[in-house]
Amino acid sequence: MNRNLRFLCRGALVAALYVVLTWLCALAGLDKGVIQLRLSEALCVLPAFTGATVPGLFVGCLLANLLTGSALPDVVFGSLATLIGALGAYLLRRRKWLVPLPTVLANALIIPFVLRFAYGAEGTIPYFMLTVGAGEVISAYICGMLLYAALSRQKAQLFK
Repeated sequence: MNRNLRFLCRGALVAALYVVLTWLCALAGLDKGVIQLRLSEALCVLPAFTGATVPGLFVGCLLANLLTGSALPDVVFGSLATLIGALGAYLLRRRKWLVPLPTVLANALIIPFVLRFAYGAEGTIPYFMLTVGAGEVISAYICGMLLYAALSRQKAQLFK
């Protein structure tokens, strides 16, 4: 199969998975607010396996935010936070336990401002950093590292 086509298909698959997982979390009321739990953020470990997932994560987050009715600043800055996290995960791919860290940090530093200024959430930026960061630790670190462990066993088959 053509390398460019494989790259595009992997990115599109990740984008679709991100949208579906975010949508499921939105149905449960977990994806927005001061305390957020987006299981789709677990996918942010995928750049450790292939760079094709970086644009897929960005596009998936952009589409998920648009389709779940996010405010425009959330669409823009939330998607940028995911892109920063995905790029950081790709750069740290040789350091297994650091792979989810850029996603946690990018979201914990960017999303609190979105919550405060785009949604008018009551509270302080440091409080939002703590709550968003906690949700990201659950989604990106705990769930992400479970996904990482499962994919590491199948790496030879999945990422040829």
